[in-house]
Amino acid sequence: MKILLAVDGSAYTKKMLAYLATHEELLGATHEFTVLTVQPALPPRARAALGKEVVENYHAEEAEKVLAPVCKFLARHGVDARRSVKVGPVGESIAKLADSGKFDLVVMGSHGHGAIATLVMGSVATQVLANCKVPILLIR
Repeated sequence: MKILLAVDGSAYTKKMLAYLATHEELLGATHEFTVLTVQPALPPRARAALGKEVVENYHAEEAEKVLAPVCKFLARHGVDARRSVKVGPVGESIAKLADSGKFDLVVMGSHGHGAIATLVMGSVATQVLANCKVPILLIR
């Protein structure tokens, strides 16, 4: 199975990884994993003031802070995952990659670092559910 793990480094990312660790049928080496983190774009004025190179370095550093511990965790469990970094609207970017990458399953936490949250699930999870044709496993 081709599985997309959408991560943001929040406590819900850690809960998702703990869930995977206790479910061998999901974390088996027979699956193909891609770990995705999406960085929200900086405001246009900030991008213009900082310059392209500084902005790209910033996004790369922030993505590495999220991806490194997740990939280290997966490696300890015998999983060699691909890394993917996107910059843009988070929910839309996750759904778009899930569909275009022909993934069989998206696994993500129900909440994340987003400032806006609903009572049942986070706004990013809601956007992914609304825009994605791939089955989604939300971990709470």
